[in-house]
Amino acid sequence: MSAEFDQVHNYYEHLVFAEVVRRAYNFPELTADVLSDVACVALNQLPPRYVRHDVDLEFYMVGKEREDVYIALVEAVEYALNFVRERESIGDSPPSGI
Repeated sequence: MSAEFDQVHNYYEHLVFAEVVRRAYNFPELTADVLSDVACVALNQLPPRYVRHDVDLEFYMVGKEREDVYIALVEAVEYALNFVRERESIGDSPPSGI
C-alpha cells in the first residue's frame, strides 16, 4: 500500500501566507526573506490544524469559529510583523526559517 501525503498541510499556512502578502504592501522595506520570517513567527503563534483539503475543515466550522480563526490569524500576523520589524531595526534579526 502506498500512502500519498502531499495534500496534507497546516490549515493556517495558506491563510498566513496570504495575510503576510496582503500586509507586505504597507512595509516595502521588508525583503522576501524577512517576510518568510514573519510567516514563520506567525505560524508558530497559531495551533497546528492539519488537513488534506481546507474546505473539509471550513465545512464543519460554525460562524463563531470562523471568526475566531480570522481574529487569531490577524493577531498572529500583527505580532509577527512587530516582532520581526523590531529585531530588524536593532540588527538582531532572527535566522531565516524560524
